[in-house]
Amino acid sequence: MMKTNFVSMKEALKIADERGIALGAFEFWSYEVARAIVAGAEELGVPVILQCGLTEIERMGGVENTVATAYMAAKDASVPVVLHLDHATTFELCNACINAGFSSVMIDASALPFEENVALTRKVAHRARPFGVSVEGELGRLVGEEGDIIVKGPEAAQTDPDEALEYVQRTGIDCLAVSIGTAHGQYTFEPKLNIGRLDRIKEKVKMPIVLHGGSGTPCEQVQEAIRHGIRKVNICTDIQIAMGKAYTEVQKQEGFRYSAKNLWEPAEIAAKSCVMDKMKMFALMA
Repeated sequence: MMKTNFVSMKEALKIADERGIALGAFEFWSYEVARAIVAGAEELGVPVILQCGLTEIERMGGVENTVATAYMAAKDASVPVVLHLDHATTFELCNACINAGFSSVMIDASALPFEENVALTRKVAHRARPFGVSVEGELGRLVGEEGDIIVKGPEAAQTDPDEALEYVQRTGIDCLAVSIGTAHGQYTFEPKLNIGRLDRIKEKVKMPIVLHGGSGTPCEQVQEAIRHGIRKVNICTDIQIAMGKAYTEVQKQEGFRYSAKNLWEPAEIAAKSCVMDKMKMFALMA
C-alpha cells in the first residue's frame, strides 16, 4: 500500500454536515484533471473528493497507478482530499483499491435483489473497516448508464425509505447513495428531484446521503436537496463537456499553434472553473 495523506469519506462528510453543505465528488481520469480539481478546492478552502470508476482506473494504468496519480495531485493540498472508488460492482475491485491506498470505496450492488445487495455491501464494509476506509452503498437505481448498469425511465426504482433503514443497519456503511430523480450522464428528460422522498429517507437514516447524477441537474434543485440533507454530489459529465469545448475552441483561434501548453492548458483551466462553480453551488454560495 502506498503511504498517502488522503482522509476518509466519513471524516470529510462530517465537516460537510457541520457546515450544512455538500461536498463535490469529481471524477478524474488523469493527473491534469485531478490537479485542476484539487486546485479549485484549495482556492475555495473546501474539502474535496477525487473519485474514479473502473473505466478511469483502467485509463490510468491500474489501481496502483491511480493512487499514485491522485497522490501527486493532492500530496501538498491545503484542504482535506478523499480518494474514492466510484460504482464498483465487485468485491474484488473494492478489495484491490483498499489494499492500494484508496480512502473510500463505493460498492454498487443496486442492480441485485435486496438481500444480495445487503450481503455484498456488508462484505465490503467488513473488509474496509480495519483499514479506516469508508464505504458508500447504494439503494435504488438511477436512470441512465454507469458502467454495465442501464436503467430506463425517470421513475425507475427510487429508493424506499423503509428499505433504506434496514439496508444501513445491516450493512455497516458510512454513507448512502439514493435515487430521488437524477440520472447518470446527460439528461433525456426534465429532472425533478423528489424532495419528499429524500425527507422520508433522512428521517430514518441518520448518516450522510449521497446524490449521484449531479451533472446537468438544475442548481436550485441541487441546493434544495442539500438543504434537506444531501452531503455529497457526484459530478463527471459536466467536467468532460467543459474540457471538450475548451479543447475544440482553442484550436479555432487565429494564430493557434500546437504545443502541450496551448492545446491542453485551456481544458485544464475549464475543468477547474467547472469544479469551482459546482463547489460554490454545493456550499450554497451561488
